[in-house]
Amino acid sequence: MNKGNNLTREELERRDAVDPLASMRELFVLPEKIIYLDGNSLGALPIAAGRAVGETVEREWGQDLITSWNRHGWIALGEDNVRLLAPLIGASEDEVAICDSTSVNLFKLISAATRLRPDRRIILSDATNFPTDLYVAQGIAGFLGLEFRQLDHPGQYEAALNEDVALVMLSHVDFRSGLLHDIAELARRCHATGALILVDLAHSAGALPVQLDAMNIDMAVGCGYKYLNGGPGAPAFLYLARHHIAEAVQPLSGWFGHASPFEFGTDFVPAAGISKFLVGTPPVLGMRALRTGLDVASRAPIEQVRRKSMELTQVFLDLFEQQLGRFGFTLASPREAGRRGSQVSFAHESGYAIMQAIIEAGVIGDFRAPDIVRFGMAPLYLRHVDMLDAVERIERVMADGRWREARFQQRSRVT
Repeated sequence: MNKGNNLTREELERRDAVDPLASMRELFVLPEKIIYLDGNSLGALPIAAGRAVGETVEREWGQDLITSWNRHGWIALGEDNVRLLAPLIGASEDEVAICDSTSVNLFKLISAATRLRPDRRIILSDATNFPTDLYVAQGIAGFLGLEFRQLDHPGQYEAALNEDVALVMLSHVDFRSGLLHDIAELARRCHATGALILVDLAHSAGALPVQLDAMNIDMAVGCGYKYLNGGPGAPAFLYLARHHIAEAVQPLSGWFGHASPFEFGTDFVPAAGISKFLVGTPPVLGMRALRTGLDVASRAPIEQVRRKSMELTQVFLDLFEQQLGRFGFTLASPREAGRRGSQVSFAHESGYAIMQAIIEAGVIGDFRAPDIVRFGMAPLYLRHVDMLDAVERIERVMADGRWREARFQQRSRVT
């Protein structure tokens, strides 16, 4: 134990005792004997979610059937959720829609961006962006006869910006390394050349302060199932700055994006506001579950969440390097807490097998190719002492060599 850093069990328990967010842990279902460090991939289950979804299934769907669209407000679930989400991302309610998946929302916004900059033909991103963002952009560029240009790393954006770039798109937090990008500064540089910027908030929304309006971001997407704890496959969200909404056109002209969807006209007339970015019938069960996650997230001041996030990641990093440094791990995240999101990543040539053995030992993190073991710290339900317990379990896994067993070598689709 590093006495210099004072990371004794007693000190970590003391920090937990004075943690202003400590009571939030009681709002989640957390399996016994499991230390869950994968909230950046799927958030834990809010206790209220089971009740909310059960009520929706058994009473509303089961007893009131189709009348529940009006009787129980199913039709307005997306709008209700927006009221909770918008403050978490620094946006106004009329700039945010909750709908569809992140990939579908990317398709809508990238397409809209190309229409907003019709004289420009380049969509620009970098190789550290999340793969689905890259895939969607590649597909749109091919379909519309535009150029998708992929940089090797984010440091190349400034040199690549020119009057032919319509859109720059990147992740706020790098999903592998946890690097936190300065999106406000990049937005300034994009706008100086006339380009738009689209930011993926999947690994930041709910874990750190985001001020889309104040940062002058044009567009953003994000998912509801990571730090927002909306459940597997939870509805995603999109953001479009107010000054773009009137002119923006999105290609998926579904009936919920119609100005008068229940008049059932045969010609599409887009809604006047952000609702034009809706497409089909909202997923009621997913919206109900997401509501419970957003309700929990909205109770915690985001500045306290960020402060605890930086504390947890730093404690984990310090303990990990101190107790596991001899096993060949290399830090893949920024060392400075303020330059990373709510995760810590290490590279190891046997990363996949090691992570499978760690999971079997009761510490759930995840693996990202080619060699990254990734640990996400969700401040609403993790404790400081969990960081020590996790590192001690990982150390036992590494010391006894169980990760070398053949059963850990075969890769599965989900890790």
